[in-house]
Amino acid sequence: MFSDFMSVDLTASLYLLSGVFFILAIRGLSSPETARIGNYLGMSGMLIAFTVTILNLEDNSLSNLILIVAGISIGGLIGTFLSKKVAMTDMPQMVAALNSMGGMSAVLVAWAAFYLLLLLD
Repeated sequence: MFSDFMSVDLTASLYLLSGVFFILAIRGLSSPETARIGNYLGMSGMLIAFTVTILNLEDNSLSNLILIVAGISIGGLIGTFLSKKVAMTDMPQMVAALNSMGGMSAVLVAWAAFYLLLLLD
């Protein structure tokens, strides 16, 4: 639907811009005085990357968009719940657990891509 909306150059430029925002966000998080700006830059970078990805989906049927929104909503609810429940002294363990979830997600995406290649053969 939107795949013809953006050129390859515009897509690459926007992904590059979001990457720069992520780098600046990490730099901003290095000090309490700049942490708020760092958070805003990180959120802006993710919004740009997410929007470009949605606009460039080859098959952006309603079911795919519902799955994407459902995944983001479930992750957001879990993150909100954990942020309210976990004490600051337990924060390193929570960060480690969330990093493990990110690793598991990467494994599942790789498995799905491999499975798709098997189906296409």
